[in-house]
Amino acid sequence: MCLATVYKENDDSVIFKNVSRINVEGDKLILRDIMGDERVVEGSILMVDLANSIVKVKCD
Repeated sequence: MCLATVYKENDDSVIFKNVSRINVEGDKLILRDIMGDERVVEGSILMVDLANSIVKVKCD
């Protein structure tokens, strides 16, 4: 299983940990963790590093 940590691009702060799924709906990212909890973030994905389980997003 590959889980990711999602970071804000501007200050590298953690938005959400143990993310198992990201859905993109327009300018919204719906992040879901392994427990099924969700967070909605306005912004866009800038980078995905699968080897290190890192996702960086630009938040609007």
